[in-house]
Amino acid sequence: MNVGQLDELIEKLPRRARPGRQKKPKFLAVDFFCGAGGTTRGLIDAGGYVIAGIDKDRASMETFVSNNGNEALDRGYAKFLEFDIFPATDKYPTGQQHEIKAKLDELIPPIRDKAPDIPLLFAICAPCQPFTTVARAKMTKEREAVRLMDRGLLTEAAKFVEAYRPEVVLSENVAGISDPKYGGIWTEFERRLQAIGYKTGTRVVCASKFGIPQSRRRSILIAVRSDRIADQNLQAINVPTEDEAVETVTVGEALSSFPKIDAGEIHDSIANHRAANLSDLNKQRLICSIPGGSNRDLKKTKFGDLTLKCHQNVSEKFEKNCFGDTYSRMHPDRVSPTITTKCYSITNGRFGHFDTDQVRAISMREAATLQSFPSEYIFYPDNKLQPVAKMIGNAVPPKLAEYFSKYSIGLLE
Repeated sequence: MNVGQLDELIEKLPRRARPGRQKKPKFLAVDFFCGAGGTTRGLIDAGGYVIAGIDKDRASMETFVSNNGNEALDRGYAKFLEFDIFPATDKYPTGQQHEIKAKLDELIPPIRDKAPDIPLLFAICAPCQPFTTVARAKMTKEREAVRLMDRGLLTEAAKFVEAYRPEVVLSENVAGISDPKYGGIWTEFERRLQAIGYKTGTRVVCASKFGIPQSRRRSILIAVRSDRIADQNLQAINVPTEDEAVETVTVGEALSSFPKIDAGEIHDSIANHRAANLSDLNKQRLICSIPGGSNRDLKKTKFGDLTLKCHQNVSEKFEKNCFGDTYSRMHPDRVSPTITTKCYSITNGRFGHFDTDQVRAISMREAATLQSFPSEYIFYPDNKLQPVAKMIGNAVPPKLAEYFSKYSIGLLE
């Protein structure tokens, strides 16, 4: 989708009815690295007004804009700014940091004039790929270079914090980002915020403790401007590890209401309720899979030994089962495993549907539900699997963003 097509899309979006009296937002926000809008959805649900999301990936544009209408002020849709956050240099001429600054200078002041004294929040949830382990043998030199460069995304985002001095900064990333092998990037980001006048706190949390039906461990960092924090004696912000107001939601509770579909089928009226096709051999493997079980069960089945030879070789080498989750089903009475960009495929993890009458992986609608996206949140192109799975797997769960934005704003005076 190009910019002209986006303009046409925005024109076609339903005009959101403006209330007689404008609703005041609890905070204003800019969502850096917004992707398909998981963080933005959570910010809006928390009562915020999202001025704009920033991301260089145009593939997320239609999904982001179509689903994120604000409920306060002018009830306008959050804007999508397609920019690269790095500065332009001779070695990297495609950087657009200057353009981002110019656009934010244009967008932020008018909204702040409409909502004086309303705090500003910057959500900075940089892509997690630079901080996850991928075998070097699988990476090209170009891809490895991009990943190394992307480890500087937080450093570049910190420049905008320094320029605009938002009252609150909220950041989320993978649990392992604080590992020393990544060069202390998370710690350096926190220290930089402290140096420019913020009280901070960081902790690893699991999404399942916040009413999200998924085991997803993430590092959360909260920073509040020191001159605006309510407790002036606070030395460090306490980051909660659970929402005591909610109970654990299981896979069965989250997904049981969806109608049955077959592998390779797309539901005719439920957006994104589409499952990947399966080979006959993989159907046999899933038929023999017990919900919540291990693929060890594939060694002796009514179809014979269905384990992969390559898996057997690796497991024998290390004297343990190294691929227990692949070709297996979720358990209906537990939370799901981490939803990844490959969640449409049973070859990439425990992504088989828990219902033994359904021989398939979870659908994209189900994956979005396990990420806590509302049912009306549609991912585009809605007739595709891989691009939609990428957007869903990379997203911040909206309920996680909602909880921590509310909590962070609550720390202000």
